[in-house]
Amino acid sequence: MPTELRRPERTFTIRQLCLEFKCTPRALRFYEDKGLLSPARQGLNRVYSYKDRARLQLILRGKRVNLSLSEIREILDLYDKNDGGAAQNATALRRFRERLVTLERQREDLDHAIAELKDASQRIEQALSQSRPDLLQSAVNVEAAAARQASRQPATVAR
Repeated sequence: MPTELRRPERTFTIRQLCLEFKCTPRALRFYEDKGLLSPARQGLNRVYSYKDRARLQLILRGKRVNLSLSEIREILDLYDKNDGGAAQNATALRRFRERLVTLERQREDLDHAIAELKDASQRIEQALSQSRPDLLQSAVNVEAAAARQASRQPATVAR
């Protein structure tokens, strides 16, 4: 590749990448242990290149859409194939479409579960309102507490 098209030889510290991508040093070391990142070393310090930065960005995007580390590795490993990114893009497209199908199925399952819970809650509330209206207030308090708790917790998906 002509030198004028290459990125400057800028490097990044672990702190800079953590601040930019809002991740922890532990996460970067974990990705390094898994062979997804390969920073250079200057003494005891890790020195990340533009390539490492781009790989981290792709890793975090993959994690956001719930790809496994092996799926992310498969996509990353195709980067150096010298085919203009075609193999990498084709693999990414296949994985993304597979993930879309899975997420759409999960959304359908969640929609059905939510509908069933709403229906059951409505039936129970109606029965309680006739037999024991005094117990309805405690159910409302539990529901409000659960809603407050959910609003404080960011949605996360473990993988």
